[in-house]
Amino acid sequence: MKHTSQHFFQKALLFLVLLAGFLTQAQIHDPVQWETDVEKISDDEYKLIFNASIEDKWHLYSQDLPEGGALPTVFIYEQAGEKYELVGKTQESESITEYDQVFEMDLTYFAYAATFTQQVKVTDTSLGLINAKIEYQACDDETCIFDSRNLEFIINEDMVSGIEAQNEQVLAEEKEEIALVNPEGKRSFWGIFIVAFLSGFAALLTPCVFPMIPMTVSFFTKQSKSRAAGIRNAIFYGISIVVIYVLLGSLVTLIFGADSLNALSTNVWFNLAFFVLLVVFAVSFMGAFEIVLPSSWGTKIDSKADKGGLIGIFFMALALAIVSFSCTGPIVGTLLVEAASKGGIAPIVGMLGFSLAIALPFGLFAAFPGWLNTLPKSGGWLNTVKVTLGFLELALAFKFLSNADLVLQLHLLEREIFLAIWIAIFGMLALYLFGKIQLPHDSKEEHISVGRLITGLVALIFTIYLIPGLWGAPLKLISGFPPPLQYSESPDGIGSSKSGMALNSKGLPEGAKYGPHDIVSFHEYEAGLAYARDNDLPVLIDFTGHACVNCRKMEERVWSEPQILELLKNELVLVSLYVDDKRKLPESEQYVSETTGKEIESIGNKWSDFQISRYKANAQPYYVLIDHDEEILISPSAYQPDADEYYNWLKTGIDNFRQVSESPIKGLSVESESVFQ
Repeated sequence: MKHTSQHFFQKALLFLVLLAGFLTQAQIHDPVQWETDVEKISDDEYKLIFNASIEDKWHLYSQDLPEGGALPTVFIYEQAGEKYELVGKTQESESITEYDQVFEMDLTYFAYAATFTQQVKVTDTSLGLINAKIEYQACDDETCIFDSRNLEFIINEDMVSGIEAQNEQVLAEEKEEIALVNPEGKRSFWGIFIVAFLSGFAALLTPCVFPMIPMTVSFFTKQSKSRAAGIRNAIFYGISIVVIYVLLGSLVTLIFGADSLNALSTNVWFNLAFFVLLVVFAVSFMGAFEIVLPSSWGTKIDSKADKGGLIGIFFMALALAIVSFSCTGPIVGTLLVEAASKGGIAPIVGMLGFSLAIALPFGLFAAFPGWLNTLPKSGGWLNTVKVTLGFLELALAFKFLSNADLVLQLHLLEREIFLAIWIAIFGMLALYLFGKIQLPHDSKEEHISVGRLITGLVALIFTIYLIPGLWGAPLKLISGFPPPLQYSESPDGIGSSKSGMALNSKGLPEGAKYGPHDIVSFHEYEAGLAYARDNDLPVLIDFTGHACVNCRKMEERVWSEPQILELLKNELVLVSLYVDDKRKLPESEQYVSETTGKEIESIGNKWSDFQISRYKANAQPYYVLIDHDEEILISPSAYQPDADEYYNWLKTGIDNFRQVSESPIKGLSVESESVFQ
């Protein structure tokens, strides 16, 4: 009896853990909302208007895309040619075109909003409404969804009275049923904030800012009537710095607009302009010349600061921003450019992080003036920091030049040339830090400091790390910065040759195909499940898509790891279900989904509906490990670029399968499965 209770307790505990994890992972994404409108042109001509609202960080693709890339948006008009005629093709609003590194081609998409219009001419006067179907793909940085919508356009309200209200009710119910989830927005803003804060700290260690800390804090503590007043004034000084830089970020967002910043970041001329700008910044940091604002600005601000009081303190902070512009300007400019690629309020978040790092020391040293004695003395090391930032600015500049080259497909800055430039830049940085090269404003020193030596070693190690990339090494540490492996003089690596797919000594099982890295894969769920039962292996369901960017990233960067590849080839059965497969199902197999109410007409529709109805998720990639009874072995996983995390997830699921299959009580109860469904 005690043994049975223990088994029951273990089983119940496993069930609760799986349930909690499953509910956390399962998500239904619905990033594109559609609204319709009708504009009457004449007695028999109308314009059908499709308005798409797209969630932040998601993209909706254009109608016109090259083959082999993402799926285009498709419009299907029912009864066209019978009761009405289409006048011309469906028109679309302004879009964004940029080079996609995964598909190696230019792709056109919409961000935030899109409008499509179709002019029609009615030939049947009894026509009351027009039905249209939209099939589309939408992606964010981690997932893709493939969806469709059936929409109605009311041409004659008298003939279809009440239908609009019914449609609104249906849409409201659908919105309640489908949860809109996009946690990546907050996460990306935190990333911007952290990078900006570290950049502010780097700016703090430049010769334009660092010497101002003891001078300014001493001024406040000596001129104030009490220590408390000195602390209060210094803190207000720090707050003023934050306000000034946040206002700058707000001004940039206000002038260009949140949406325009994102569009600019993919523009060829925008990237070329910032390549030139960052090169100028880098040369300035290295000591060729100083970038300063007009001296009259500083004079006017200083005169305002002499008035005293809180207003005077604010103008003192503004004076610091102007005087230190030669050091902080290039860093602020680079931050604003990077934040522009995120769109939205990213420039404001970036300036908040940057200014906090600048302002923090003034408040802390005012509160604890004794700490001023621990500050290192100003000297040549400040110029070393500035020159090092110049090298980093120069390296980053070539990223913008590479973006322009990729979009134009000029092949002028292919992967090998880009890496050669970075190797030269970071190699020269290492030599500079080791004291082998001297630049203007450098002070002559008989020996180098320990900090400079360690930084030089880091630069040298990074340089050596880059060198194998010339021969085809993936360089995952800097993935996304250099051009992709395919954008190269030798896409397969220098001296390499492809020998074709390796053949399985046992031959391919019936219904199986070779997938990525020659992994045996099934594209039919039942066939894969039957094979798993015959060979006593768990099943990995891979909900994927031919046009799924992050599915390819997982296959190329994560599945290629030896320890993961070993599991995928020998420890489980892979079932890859493509939710964007457009092949039609036989009419006898077509049905209406009980979960979504949509018509299931294609193979992709079938697997998408299977994912939604069984696992309450619709994003790809999405991975589910199950046993022979189709019960979940571990909570499902979505996009997981961390190879170790993904390996641990696979290994835990496989171990759970072995424990369950060897246990006298196999798996969870059949009744428990209904909870997941």
